[in-house]
Amino acid sequence: MSHLLWKTLVLTPVVLGVTVLLSTRAMAAKVAGSSEDTKASIASAASVFIQTEQPKVNQQLVAQKTDDNNILEKVNRYTSEGKNQNSLSQVTSVSQFSDVQPTDWAFQALQSLVERYGCIAGYPDSTYRGNRALTRYEFAAGLNACLNRVNELIATSTAGLVSKQDLTTLQRLQEEFSAELGTLRGRVDAVEARTAELEANQFSTTTKLVGEAIFTVSDNFGNNNNNNNTVFQDRVRLDLQTSFTGKDTLHTRLAAGNANLLGLPNGTFEGTQTISVSPTTNNGVAIDWLAYYFPIGNSQVYIAASGGIQSDYVPTVNPYFEDYDGGNGALSTFASESPIYRIGGGAGIGVNLAFGSGGGGFEPSLTLGYLASQANNPGLNTGLLEGNYAALGQLNLKIGDRITLAATYVHGYHNGGTVLFDAGSASTTTGIVGTAQANFVGAGNPYSSNSYGLEAAFKPSDKLSISGFALYSQITGVGANDDSEVWSYGLGVALPDFGKKGNVLGLFAGIEPYVGGNTGDEPYHFEGFYKFRVSDNISITPGVIWLTNPGQLPGNNDDAIIGTLRTTFTF
Repeated sequence: MSHLLWKTLVLTPVVLGVTVLLSTRAMAAKVAGSSEDTKASIASAASVFIQTEQPKVNQQLVAQKTDDNNILEKVNRYTSEGKNQNSLSQVTSVSQFSDVQPTDWAFQALQSLVERYGCIAGYPDSTYRGNRALTRYEFAAGLNACLNRVNELIATSTAGLVSKQDLTTLQRLQEEFSAELGTLRGRVDAVEARTAELEANQFSTTTKLVGEAIFTVSDNFGNNNNNNNTVFQDRVRLDLQTSFTGKDTLHTRLAAGNANLLGLPNGTFEGTQTISVSPTTNNGVAIDWLAYYFPIGNSQVYIAASGGIQSDYVPTVNPYFEDYDGGNGALSTFASESPIYRIGGGAGIGVNLAFGSGGGGFEPSLTLGYLASQANNPGLNTGLLEGNYAALGQLNLKIGDRITLAATYVHGYHNGGTVLFDAGSASTTTGIVGTAQANFVGAGNPYSSNSYGLEAAFKPSDKLSISGFALYSQITGVGANDDSEVWSYGLGVALPDFGKKGNVLGLFAGIEPYVGGNTGDEPYHFEGFYKFRVSDNISITPGVIWLTNPGQLPGNNDDAIIGTLRTTFTF
């Protein structure tokens, strides 16, 4: 290598002189149509340079052998080749079979070394392909493997296994392929140095960080907009994802936010947006989700210690609208998923039982789960089994890549004064979705719920997705006249990659959860948003939510029109 370096340094003035000389001639030819003074000026400059540098050039050329120029050409050629192909990968182009032929002495010598010392040329199938030609880079990779193997034998005091003749052959091969070996080892050293740097500075060998930050500007522009001012709100989530086996995942998510609900008539929650789902902490940090996923065969098991919701483990069948209350799906909680998945939450277990091989076609699965809202409270009428809970069962049917169907049943128990759609918060003041009447059922007494849902998604093309759901809940209270029924429907149309890859145009319409038989009109929900992907990590989503008869009040009730501009950063 030192001999090669010396020759490279010695030849540098040659390359420089020839380059400048050729460049000067090219410049003179390019300005051939210019004035005679310009020609004379260029010719004069070239003449001065040649007279100054020519003796030095001649002296260098006389001192070198004829093949010295080829060394620099080899280094440049194989360095360039190394950047454009993987030297250890299989060659797929016949044009590459031109450097080292099976009849060459070097080829036969290396083949003999491989057979005696078990050093492999580096192919994924661990074979030495002795029936075809190799590139010089491939040959150098094989030679390097044999050199490492011989060094290993010498280091382990088994040098007697290496014959003197083989050492002589290796030395000759090293000299013949010095340029390729030097370039190859330089690249390996660079990779090893980079790997060492990453290992020294990595956060953890088992944990990666996934983050999301959301900024929103929102206001209510309806006739009842006196209840609101324009607000600028935020939410940040930092999810530490830890794997112990490579197939499991422990989620430890930290969250902070300051999003308060926009005020609507009669304490309704129909305007709830996904950014408002996490408890408002005034930007104080809290652990809002702690859960563990692990596989058993083809099935997936989910255990939540805190902050679990039904959609963590069960398919919601609402593509492009569902983002698990993140910042890249629908604006509202109603449009993101069926309200049936907002019944219950907290701590518990879920399992997704897959049937079949999962190789396409008809793929059924069964999802079962149990979540308790007050699992950590040992008090009266609380805890894992005596407090608020929801038990879920869902049959999932996937037909090819275009159609997905699901049928859902949720049985829940709710203490007096708690809402139906609580998503595990066991709140006595707010729900996640629906009217106040649909949430505060049971007249303040404990009640049970039996909810039935149908979900479907159809993707006729890669540019169009249609999804929808229907919900019916039967409420049974412990007091007189506490029984009621809750209904909800929704239909969404999404246009992925609309205008640009990664963008999504979403349109959604439906009726938010309302109490059937009530004298008030049904609360219709219309939503439109356009997620514009600025980069892989930044998206901007303007959108509008239009609510008719918010609060399900009887008589004429002012509509609410909520405008939102959301910016999402993922990292």
